[in-house]
Amino acid sequence: MSEAGRIIGVLGGMGPLAGADFVARLTLAHDGTQDQDHPEVVLFSATQVPNRTKAALEGGADPLPAMLAGIRLLEQAGAGCIAIPCNTAHLWYDAMQAATRLPILHIVNAAAAALRAAGVAGGTIGVMGTPGTLALRLYEQRLEPLGYRCLTPSEAEMAELVIPGIAAVKANALDRARAPLLKAVESLAARGARAVVLGCTEIPLPLRGAGASVPMIDTIDAQARAALQWWLEAPALLAAQ
Repeated sequence: MSEAGRIIGVLGGMGPLAGADFVARLTLAHDGTQDQDHPEVVLFSATQVPNRTKAALEGGADPLPAMLAGIRLLEQAGAGCIAIPCNTAHLWYDAMQAATRLPILHIVNAAAAALRAAGVAGGTIGVMGTPGTLALRLYEQRLEPLGYRCLTPSEAEMAELVIPGIAAVKANALDRARAPLLKAVESLAARGARAVVLGCTEIPLPLRGAGASVPMIDTIDAQARAALQWWLEAPALLAAQ
């Protein structure tokens, strides 16, 4: 029997592999020993959401209506919170949060917690992501007030390394994505980054296990841990309502 209000809703599909990986990371983050120890999760892989980068930078189709439709589906499924394993989608965070009574876990807050856990409580860090995420300063808006200075890849590095790497992951070609994305990480480290936030949920997938000279903050894993923390605290939150 599901515990009312304690189901984790996942608005995935942006991209599909990142959403599926989020559920796996959530499961691996918990030390349950049997099925019944783990959180109940509803994943909606919303693959038909229009391209977020094109919407943010090129006037492309608005993704908000499709994302709101996904949120409605998760509400109807009994979700008590919503996690969105897509960084660029968080450019519409305020509009999505205003449209639902459920808490939406912000991925940049999760990344900040992961930075602190890695011993990086401020200073210069690198941020990788889609052109939309970087151009609209999704990370800077929340991290700079916390004492971080964010470095981002150059235009040439975006064109030659990051964008092709993300595209390769979307095509399920993780082996092809690894070298260019790792090269971009090391370039940011050479410029003084104490850690690099992998601020697109496609980027961590080929880089797990890669040896980098600085900590890499996996935003899928960080968001999964934030969702698990919500689930662990949910009984007390529900009792207080």
